[in-house]
Amino acid sequence: MGHTRWRTRGDERNNRNNHPIRAGQVIGTHNGTLYNADALFRRWRLPRHAEVDSELIFRLADRHARHGPIDTAGLGRALGLCRGQMTAVLASRGDPGAVTILKGNKPLTLRYHRCYRVILYASEPRFLDRAIGDERDWHDLVIPPMTMTTFQHEDLRAITQAPLSFIAEERRATLPAGGVA
Repeated sequence: MGHTRWRTRGDERNNRNNHPIRAGQVIGTHNGTLYNADALFRRWRLPRHAEVDSELIFRLADRHARHGPIDTAGLGRALGLCRGQMTAVLASRGDPGAVTILKGNKPLTLRYHRCYRVILYASEPRFLDRAIGDERDWHDLVIPPMTMTTFQHEDLRAITQAPLSFIAEERRATLPAGGVA
């Protein structure tokens, strides 16, 4: 898992702000901005070790991975209160054979190779094209927007999908005077 970050919050010189982000048993990368992350950290009394909004996703996933695998139904309900843009890739140390992809309203390109048993991802296809070069037998893996998908490493055909719901906003909404996010 790797990620080059376009900073919206948090100083990149503090490595806790850089991706992948680890939160307890969960590690992942996020593309987007969650406008109400501070309020949700407080609401759920989640620990915070970084300055970035992305940490919220992985703290929520960790909260729903207490017994190994991520409880994607519980995570999905919690993510429903998030407001902003979100696409993320995450995994739990308690279930290292599973990778969960939150394909929201930010771009995500996935490619897989059957012989190598690997999935690569990037926000834009050109990054994967450059990394793969002339290597053959890579296939696009299309995930519809607003979908939570979990893959099993041992069998990439073992896929579960569910709707992903959150308050999708491209730009921060302007609140009335005294308004609450």
